[in-house]
Amino acid sequence: MNRFKISVLALLLPVCGLAQAEQAHPLTLGASVIYAESPYKGGQDRYLPVPIINYEGDSFWLRSLQGGYYLWKDPQNQLSLTLAGWAQQYDPDDNDLGAMKGLDKRRMTLMGGVEYRHLADWGIVRTNLLGDVLDNSDGIVWDLSYLYRFDFGSFSVTPGIGAIWNSSNQNRYYYGVSGHEAARTGISRYQPDDSWSPYVELSANYRLTDRWNAGIYARYTRLADEIKDSPMVNQDSQLTAWTGISYTF
Repeated sequence: MNRFKISVLALLLPVCGLAQAEQAHPLTLGASVIYAESPYKGGQDRYLPVPIINYEGDSFWLRSLQGGYYLWKDPQNQLSLTLAGWAQQYDPDDNDLGAMKGLDKRRMTLMGGVEYRHLADWGIVRTNLLGDVLDNSDGIVWDLSYLYRFDFGSFSVTPGIGAIWNSSNQNRYYYGVSGHEAARTGISRYQPDDSWSPYVELSANYRLTDRWNAGIYARYTRLADEIKDSPMVNQDSQLTAWTGISYTF
């Protein structure tokens, strides 16, 4: 089985609404499950349990597997330095297809950079620029999106649209096939360039009590040509979802 895991960058940034802490109660704990659709040939979709650990302070914040330090924070603007786990990986030992089993392993990594959010009556602008700090992919990722929140008492819904830019190094590490891999497996050599992948997302949160919240998040990404044309990939889109329950202290 392909041990592809969903990008934490893709999920953990937007889904803090599953357990969004109020300023008066900065700590939120809970449990959740991620559904991750694999893009790789021979890969299988996965269900991953993930703890919800959210903290919102004056200088520091934590959203499950991502954390940051505020450089600028006011009611409308939030600029921070951030570190986020990038949990996508490819393990050939867990793939059932003969040729795919001969490819090199693609490892998880840690991404670091800056994140900015602007909150206004007309919606939310969210963007971040992160680079690999462990020298696994040596890649850079830029995520830019717009969201609008609708409140209905205890229930809220936030649809959004956006796009993710992957640098050529990022695409080549996770989707490229090197010359020595091609010679060893018979899979065609493939060296993609940088790419843009658009997506739509939807998150919903229900306040069960003053402290308990339940939420769900889903994102549909249309994979860029540089990704879907890879001989490692067998689909042109990807669906991810997250659902959980949390308690705010």
